[in-house]
Amino acid sequence: MSSLSTKPISYWIDSTSQINNSEFIENISVDVAIVGAGIVGLTAAHRLKKAGKTVAVIESKKVATGVSGHTTAKITSLHQLIYQDLIAELGQEKAKLYADSNQAALEYIANLVQTEQIDCDFSRQNSYTFAESVKQLEKIEAEVEAAQSLGLPASFVKTTSLPFPISGAIQFENQAQFHVRKYLLHLAKSIPGDGSYLFEETRVEDVKEEKTACRVETRRGKITAKDVIVATNIPILDQGLFFAKAYPKRSYLIGAPIEPENAPEGMFIGTGDKYRSIRTTPYNGRLLLLVGGEGHKTGEVTETNKRFVPLEEYARARFGVNSIDYRWSSQDMVSFDKLPYIGKLTPLHHHIYVATGLSLWGMTKGTLSGMLLSDMILEKENPWLNLYDSTRATPFVSKTSIKQNADVAIHWIGDRLKGRQDSLSEINPGDGKVVDVDGEQVAVYRDEKNTFHAVSAVCSHLGCVVNWNDAEKSWDCPCHGARFDCNGQVLHGPATKDLSNLQISEDQEGQVVSV
Repeated sequence: MSSLSTKPISYWIDSTSQINNSEFIENISVDVAIVGAGIVGLTAAHRLKKAGKTVAVIESKKVATGVSGHTTAKITSLHQLIYQDLIAELGQEKAKLYADSNQAALEYIANLVQTEQIDCDFSRQNSYTFAESVKQLEKIEAEVEAAQSLGLPASFVKTTSLPFPISGAIQFENQAQFHVRKYLLHLAKSIPGDGSYLFEETRVEDVKEEKTACRVETRRGKITAKDVIVATNIPILDQGLFFAKAYPKRSYLIGAPIEPENAPEGMFIGTGDKYRSIRTTPYNGRLLLLVGGEGHKTGEVTETNKRFVPLEEYARARFGVNSIDYRWSSQDMVSFDKLPYIGKLTPLHHHIYVATGLSLWGMTKGTLSGMLLSDMILEKENPWLNLYDSTRATPFVSKTSIKQNADVAIHWIGDRLKGRQDSLSEINPGDGKVVDVDGEQVAVYRDEKNTFHAVSAVCSHLGCVVNWNDAEKSWDCPCHGARFDCNGQVLHGPATKDLSNLQISEDQEGQVVSV
């Protein structure tokens, strides 16, 4: 079993430095305020500023340290097995729009890297979805046929550079990969100046559309803008009910040094529930093998550290690596109808825009989101507008949506009725538990110095009870994916308010006696 003695941080973040951003200035006015400095927000901001707009990018943490900083950073229109489903469910025309828009996003990144000479380890790679079992071969062959009918660079292959046999794979030629944070830091550095700003460590709590402008309310002051883009993975504004149109999913990655001669060429993803994602990136004169998988709905697994063990075992057995240098996890919103939601917050909002539901393929979908939203603000025609319309009818009656929204109801009611321990002695240093004190749910973390930190276990978004995540040392909401650090501070929306701090006392036997 793994000792997990690796850096619990994304390689993309660990291998890059911070940037100099703007000092916060209250009551400024800009053309466009953009909430979130990930791939959606920075793509839109970069395009809008080049078009002559003044922008203010507002990031709650540091640039590209959220979902975009924890990705696999594959730039590809090959999204596992999706095109046969899109054709069946949406028709050939809409499926082709999806294919074309993701290919366009890929080429947009490639052209920008070349034009602006961005040093971000960009390289062209073939992309593969592979099947080891013959049971999955029929799906692979159907996907090849579907992709080819849409004009995608698809072919069927029986051999790859993977060091183990496969039954078959779909290959997309001339896709790409890069170091995502190097790319996004370049975009971020282009924002400040000439009436534009980039504010880090500034949490937005609300956005209000008024008659003459929009008001962005942050913990540090207010900003006024004609238009606002909310690019926070899941919108922090509830009016569009996007938390009910998609569900949050966490996935895991490890990074292992590997010699170039032992490394596969290309980017890979398997099929089935236990699929693995595989790619490499330059690393200290060698390569870093990235292996991902073990995904689950956010908040439904407490012992998340164990999710890294199968990935390490896979890397050692399949690729012969000797050590694991990095491990991290990420989160994305999975759309019920497989398409992202890009556009207006609601039909009644004319100047607040959102993008969410990127479904684990954020490099192309995040880029096309930034392209589409900037075109909408600039009043440019875009052929993708109707396909990704954020206000479109949502398939609430699909099997996936019924299950996920039923799970929310079960958690909201059932987690309050659970019999939970009230003994602090059972909480080990570095661990957390939800305890019941006179019917009140209390989230208690015990740090390495044996000091207890207690906060309300009731999520500040819509009131579900959070669960402990031992890999990230965070409190995660199983309903809509909000996450809080061990002291209750917001890590991930849709929540914008921290968990309430509580003071607890215990008796001599370690039983909680009051809050």
